[in-house]
Amino acid sequence: MKTGIHPTYYKNASIVCACGAKIEAGSTVESTQIELCSKCHPFYTGKQKIVDTARRVEKFKARAEQKSDTKADHKAKTEKKAIRAKKKADKKAKAEN
Repeated sequence: MKTGIHPTYYKNASIVCACGAKIEAGSTVESTQIELCSKCHPFYTGKQKIVDTARRVEKFKARAEQKSDTKADHKAKTEKKAIRAKKKADKKAKAEN
């Protein structure tokens, strides 16, 4: 290996999670702060934890709610059309008799 081109390697670099867990591992950065670790990540804990820094979850829920409202409106319109079509067919059948 060439000398002088590689970053400094810290054998006991500290990693601090948002939950407060501190981990020491080898790294080229002396200290790092992270949002999720193996002690608080949902995959490892089995608990649902939503980390929403950009309101993405709220926006998704709002869009999903709008779609469900739209589907309900569409269903009501379809039912009204069916009723109108039935009345029209009945009226046409009366006219033919």
